[in-house]
Amino acid sequence: METVSWRERCADKVKPARQALRVIKRGDSVFIGSGAAEPQLLVRELARMSMEFADTEIVHLWTLGVVPYTQPKFKYQFRHNAFFVGDNVKDAVAEGRADYTPIFLSEIPHLFMSGRMHIDVALVQVTPPNIHGFCSYGVSVDIVKPAAESADYVVAEVNPQMPWTLGDSFIHVNSIDALVENDTSILELRYPEADEIARRIGQNIARLIDDGATLQMGIGTIPDSMLAALGDKRDLGIHTEMLSDGVIDLVEAGVITNARKTLHRGKIIASFVMGTKRLYDWVDHNPFIEFHPSHYVNDPLVVSQNDKMVAINSALEIDLTGQVCSDSIGYLFYSGIGGQVDMIRGAARSKGGKPIIALPSTAKEGTTSRIVSHLSEGAGVVTTRGDVHYVVTEYGIAYLHGKNIRERALALINIAHPDFRKQLLEEAKVRRYAFIDQLPPLGVYPAELEKRVTLLDGTKVLLRPIKPTDERLEQELFYSLSDQSIYLRFFSSLGAMPHERVQYYTTIDYDEQMAIVAVVEKNGDDEMVAVARYIREKDSDLAELALLVRDDWQGKGLGTILHEYLAQIAQSRKVGGFKAEILEQNRRALHVFTKMAGKVKVDFEEGVYVVTDRFEK
Repeated sequence: METVSWRERCADKVKPARQALRVIKRGDSVFIGSGAAEPQLLVRELARMSMEFADTEIVHLWTLGVVPYTQPKFKYQFRHNAFFVGDNVKDAVAEGRADYTPIFLSEIPHLFMSGRMHIDVALVQVTPPNIHGFCSYGVSVDIVKPAAESADYVVAEVNPQMPWTLGDSFIHVNSIDALVENDTSILELRYPEADEIARRIGQNIARLIDDGATLQMGIGTIPDSMLAALGDKRDLGIHTEMLSDGVIDLVEAGVITNARKTLHRGKIIASFVMGTKRLYDWVDHNPFIEFHPSHYVNDPLVVSQNDKMVAINSALEIDLTGQVCSDSIGYLFYSGIGGQVDMIRGAARSKGGKPIIALPSTAKEGTTSRIVSHLSEGAGVVTTRGDVHYVVTEYGIAYLHGKNIRERALALINIAHPDFRKQLLEEAKVRRYAFIDQLPPLGVYPAELEKRVTLLDGTKVLLRPIKPTDERLEQELFYSLSDQSIYLRFFSSLGAMPHERVQYYTTIDYDEQMAIVAVVEKNGDDEMVAVARYIREKDSDLAELALLVRDDWQGKGLGTILHEYLAQIAQSRKVGGFKAEILEQNRRALHVFTKMAGKVKVDFEEGVYVVTDRFEK
């Protein structure tokens, strides 16, 4: 048991804040600890001592506290250099009183360690030293640890309320030059209540997350909404630069177990946390969580070692070719590169990984589309069109990787806000991003109708509504059919399915027309193996039904499953029944239609069965 307090053991290093800060010389570079671990007392004292300094460069990632050194009256004393433009320094950067350095989060520590950005003095916040002389960096390890290890002089604000976090998160008191006591609450970050748009985006993201996946997520209401939608998942893991409160509920519910992680199995890996006191109390001495510096956590090679890695990051706008801007609004720097590209590239190289960009479809209370034909003047590209895979809005999911510009444009228009789709399509046509005769999207994709089924032979198939972006899949299905199947479905020997024809099959309103496709994965891509569709008749409550199953998928029960599911959807949309025309020789289709429960009527006219199936009420 420790009988001598740390103050007594380190008496030669314990100093008042002003005395500790007098080591700073004019022209020095001063690093300040990140996020919720900002050393508040030292920062305030730094401002009070301003007249003792000149041309002092202040460097940090992002802090939650006050930033007096950015005030105009201190322009000769301090110049701030931000690696990430937080709300508290945004005005200073915009007005030219502070600088912004765009750089990948994983590469910032190397600036310090290589000496390319020399740190004269590091101001950090730590726990009191334990009996062995070690202090924990607590809630922020990120770039703080590399900065402290690279600095000529380290001043540590010692706070007994700082959580003791585990991992590569310690500094020995022998490496600290001055200790300044400050018993104070850790800065908290509370997010506003998620609105309906954030919840829908979160639900769409959750559809992409499989059991056993490892997650990285940023900050804000969208990541928290996504976490709230994961209650039915199993054995999720976490490898992320930042943790927020939303993780706790999923850990306590047994959803996040880290049991299937392929790197650091059984552990959450993070580099900093920002949230409420509940979160800080939860991470304190918690062996379930390891904190590591950013050059490890955000290294794309490290990230990629997590199989089924899912990286979820935000954007301010994205153009129709897939270029993502996330750090500026026009010429105004708004945030920073942060860890987005690190994680996107790491997830892309992960076995079964999914890089995701998520954003609301509009800005400025719905008056501006975030999906644009071209980025705003001055907007910077953070994630290139070559890096983008999944894009998610409240209107659905677009998959862009490996797609041509025309396919990308149509996919993004399809998840844009309906108010802007026609305009975006016209602008795409002007730029030759789309066919001149391309039909505009007619309805909002009903994601709730997606459903996974198991066939008689155990094969798992995804049933989902058709999308305008399914043109190529529909064409591939057509060209894989035998001549007989084509004749039986289309009542003629069609030799081609060109864009001009196929777009009428893939562009529907999901009300008067509905089409459900059966999709399987092959070599990482979707393959359409069947489709069932109906079109409402104008003069009755019936709908005309058509069903097509690829030759090699017939006899597996897929036709019956599609028929039954489409009937459920039709009934929910007040359709009274189905009518279908079936050629005399198509006995298999006739069997599928006539075995349905309902009031089935079969007429025969000139070699064609006319089947009417009224749904039971």
